Amino acid sequence: MNKQNVIAIFDIGKTNKKLLLFDEQYKLVQEQSEQLAETTDEDGFACEDVQALTQWVKNSFDAITDNGQFEIKAVNFSTYGASFVYIDAAGKVIGPLYNYLKEYPGYLKEQFYKSYGGETTFAKQTASPVLGNLNSGMQLYRLKYQQPETFAHIAVALHLPQYISYILTRKTYTDITSIGCHTNLFDFNSHQYHPWVKQEGLDTKFAAILPCNSIAGFVNKTIPAGAGLHDSSAALIPYLAAFQEPFILLSTGTWCISLNAFNDEPLSEEELHQDCLCYLSYQDKMVKASRLFAGYEHEQQAKILAGHFNQPLNHFSTVQYNPSFIKNNTTPSIVVTNAAMVSASRFGQRDLNDFQSYEAAYHQFIFDLIQQQVQSTRLVLQDTVKRIFVDGGFSKNAVYMHLLANAFPHMEIFAASVAQASALGAALVMHAHWNNKTLPFDIIELKLYTHSNNVFL
Repeated sequence: MNKQNVIAIFDIGKTNKKLLLFDEQYKLVQEQSEQLAETTDEDGFACEDVQALTQWVKNSFDAITDNGQFEIKAVNFSTYGASFVYIDAAGKVIGPLYNYLKEYPGYLKEQFYKSYGGETTFAKQTASPVLGNLNSGMQLYRLKYQQPETFAHIAVALHLPQYISYILTRKTYTDITSIGCHTNLFDFNSHQYHPWVKQEGLDTKFAAILPCNSIAGFVNKTIPAGAGLHDSSAALIPYLAAFQEPFILLSTGTWCISLNAFNDEPLSEEELHQDCLCYLSYQDKMVKASRLFAGYEHEQQAKILAGHFNQPLNHFSTVQYNPSFIKNNTTPSIVVTNAAMVSASRFGQRDLNDFQSYEAAYHQFIFDLIQQQVQSTRLVLQDTVKRIFVDGGFSKNAVYMHLLANAFPHMEIFAASVAQASALGAALVMHAHWNNKTLPFDIIELKLYTHSNNVFL
C-alpha cells in the first residue's frame, strides 16, 4: 500500500496539545489531541509540565512515524507565546516552564523601567504594552535578579515553539515571530534586539535567529523540520498567502485581535494606552494589532442573559439576525477612555427588564459590543484596507457579522473559515521543503456580509 505524503504539525495550546497531519493540498487528514495535567513552580503557581509535554511530543511523533498509512515528509511547530524553556550546557531543561499569567514582582518592574527610560518611552520602542510576565524578556530579567545561580547555568533560552523543535532536532534557534511579539526584547525602530538585552547579558542566552521558512534540522536524519512559530503570527500566514491586497484579520476568541500586516506606522503613545502592540510576521515585517476583551465579555453576558430569560446557556447560538430589533437604534458610538482590553461595552449598564425577549436583548448586546469593536479596529485601520476577514467564534455569529458589516459600510466584511489556522500557517512556511505541488487556492472559506440600510451604527 502506498503511503500518503503528509506534513506533521505540533500545535501546542495552553489547554490542548495537538498533532495534525496535512496532505499535499493542505487538507487536514488526521488530528490527535491531548490535555496534560499542569504542575507548579517553586512558588506553587500552576504552570506547564515541561517534562510531560516533552514526553508527549516524543511519543506522539514516534507513533505517527511507525504508522503504515502516512509518509512524514516534513514537520513544524506552532505554540502559544510568552513562554521560555531554559537549557543548560548538557542540553537538559533547567527549572519550570513559568506561566506568563503569574504576577510580576513590582520592585523589579520599577527597577527595570527606571533603568531603561520609563514605561512610555520603552513601550514605544519595543511596541510592547507593559504586561509583566507576558513581556517574556522580563522573565529572564527576573531570573537574573531573583535566581542568579539558575540564570548563570542557562546555556540557551528557547521560546516554546523553538523548544518543541529542539526536542526532535536537538538544534537551537531563535524565531523572529517569537521575539517580535510583546516580549520587550525587540526594538522596532532599529529592527534588532533592544540595547537592554546586551546590557543585561541576555544576548549570550539566545540562539541565532533562523528565518521562518528555513530548515532547523532533520528528524530521524531525513525529515526536514522548521524551528517553529508563535501561534498568533502563524494564524495570519494562510491569509497572507491567499490575499495580496491590504486587509485586516479580526481574530475572535476570548480576545478579539485586529491584525493589520500592511500598517508599518510606529505605535503612538495613544495607541499604546489603548493596548495596541506590534508583531513581526513570518516575513520579518511589522504587523500592527489592537485587541479587545470582547469574547470574555460575551461569555459573561451570555450567562446573565440566560439566567434572566430562563434560557439555556448557549441560547445565543440559536438567535437569528433580525434588524427590526435595532432598526431605530441610533445610540452614539462610545468613546473608549481606558485601555481597550479592559473597556466593557455599554450593555452591562442596561436594565434587562427593558427588553421583551432574549432575542431583543441579545441584539442590543451585540450592537453595543460592535461599537467597542469599531473603536478597537479603527486603531489599526488605514484607508488602503478594503476588507476585513473575521475568523474564530464570532465569524459563526450572524448577528455579530451583520452588525459589523453595518459598522463598516464601505468595506467588504467576510466570515472566514480556516481549519486549524495556526497549524496550517506552520505547514505553509515549509512548503518548499517537502511539497512540489502548487499552493491551493481554496484553503480559506469565505462568506460575504453586506451593509443593511435600516441599521445605524
